Amino acid sequence: MNIPELNLFVEPATRAAFPFTALVGQPQLQRALQLAAIDPGIGGVLISGPRGTAKSTAARALAALLPGAPFVTLPLAASLEQLVGTLNVEDVLRDGQVRLAPGLVARAHGGVLFVDEVNLLPDALVDALLDVAASGVNTVERDGISQQHAARFVLIGTMNPEEGELRPQLLDRFGLSVVLANPVDAAQRTAILRARLGFDENPAALGGQHAEEQRMLSAALVAARAALPRLTWPDAVLHHAAACAITAGVDGMRADLVMLRAARALAALEGRSQVTADDVDAVAELALAHRRPDGSGAQPQASTGTQQQPQQHSERLQDQPPAASTPQGDWGALPAQPEGTSKVQRIAGWPPKKA
Repeated sequence: MNIPELNLFVEPATRAAFPFTALVGQPQLQRALQLAAIDPGIGGVLISGPRGTAKSTAARALAALLPGAPFVTLPLAASLEQLVGTLNVEDVLRDGQVRLAPGLVARAHGGVLFVDEVNLLPDALVDALLDVAASGVNTVERDGISQQHAARFVLIGTMNPEEGELRPQLLDRFGLSVVLANPVDAAQRTAILRARLGFDENPAALGGQHAEEQRMLSAALVAARAALPRLTWPDAVLHHAAACAITAGVDGMRADLVMLRAARALAALEGRSQVTADDVDAVAELALAHRRPDGSGAQPQASTGTQQQPQQHSERLQDQPPAASTPQGDWGALPAQPEGTSKVQRIAGWPPKKA
C-alpha cells in the first residue's frame, strides 16, 4: 500500500521565520513553548485564541530556535496512514522484508509538528497524534505485523474557540495550554505592528537585530535538554504538585505529572540543579487551566456553597404542605378517575348482538 508524498507538508529550512525573541506581549506563550521544547514528553502545547494572535507565527519561531529542527504541518485532510505511516507487507512475499512508509510523525522527529485548527480534526486522528507525542514512540501495525520507530517532537496545536471545542478527553491529553486574546493596549499593539511590518519589509534586518538573543536562547534550550536527567524532585515538590491538582479539582494524575515535568524543564532552563515548589507554581496554570472542570477547582468556596444547596432545598420542601396525591407517569398528568359504564344501544343498520 502506498501513501501520497508528504514532502509538501515539511516546510523548507530556507524560509525565514519571525524571531522568537521578537514576539511582543506573549510571555506565557513563550514560556509554554520553551518548556515543551526542553521536554517534548510534556505532551505539547494547545494555543487557543482568535484569529491574528500570532499562534502559527510563534510555532514557526520556536522551530527556528532548535538546531536542524524540521517544521511539519499536519493538514486537516490528512488520513491516519499519512500521520503514522504504513507497512508494505506485500514485500514479504517478494524478498522477506517488511518496509515502512514513514508518516508525518516520523518526518517531525527532532522538530516541531504543527496542527492548525486541531479542534476540527477527527477524534481518532487527534488521539493517535497525542499518543505519539506523549510517548515519543510511534507504532505502525498492519495485518498482525508491527514496527516501532522514534518520533520525538514538539507538538503545537492551535484552535479558535469560535469554531468549536475539543472533547474533554482529548483536551486533557495536551500537556500545557495557553489562551490568547487580542491586545487592547495601544502601545502594545503599536509595538506588534512595528515588529511585524519590519519583518515583512526586511526579514534579514529584524533577524540581525535579534541574532544574539536568538543564539543565547537556542543554546539555553539545548543545555536545558541535556540537564533534565540530572534534576530531581524532592518529596516537598511532589506534595505541592499534588495539592495544586486537588485544589483545582482535576481528574486523574496527568495534571500532576505535567506540572512536575514542566517545573523540571523550567529549573533546567534557569540553570538550577533541583526543582522547587516555586517552579511548580510558575507552571501550574499552564497545566491546570484546560483541565479545571468549569472553573469549580479555582473557586473552592463556591463549591462548598453549592454543596449546601440540596439541604436548604430539602428544608423548604419540608415547610410546604404535602400534596394530596402524586400522579404516576408523565409529569403533570391527572390521576385516573372512576367512570360508570352503560349498555351499548342498537345502531341503525346494524343487527343487535346475539346473546
